Amino acid sequence: MCTHRTSCPAAGSPEARAVTAHVVAAHPEQGWNLLCDGTIVFDDTGELRPDGLVVVPHRVPGGHLATAA
Repeated sequence: MCTHRTSCPAAGSPEARAVTAHVVAAHPEQGWNLLCDGTIVFDDTGELRPDGLVVVPHRVPGGHLATAA
């Protein structure tokens, strides 16, 4: 069995927003994942960080969406 542990950046660090913070618990049926740094990321791109900081979703304004004819 592998005993090494990959490092996980702090929740507020710039490295955490890169690919380095990995998923430790996935809940696609509920629309969220828990990252190794304790951050909960939601399918709508919102986040809830371990310190209680809420990152609002990055949504596209309705006028920029295309409609099929």
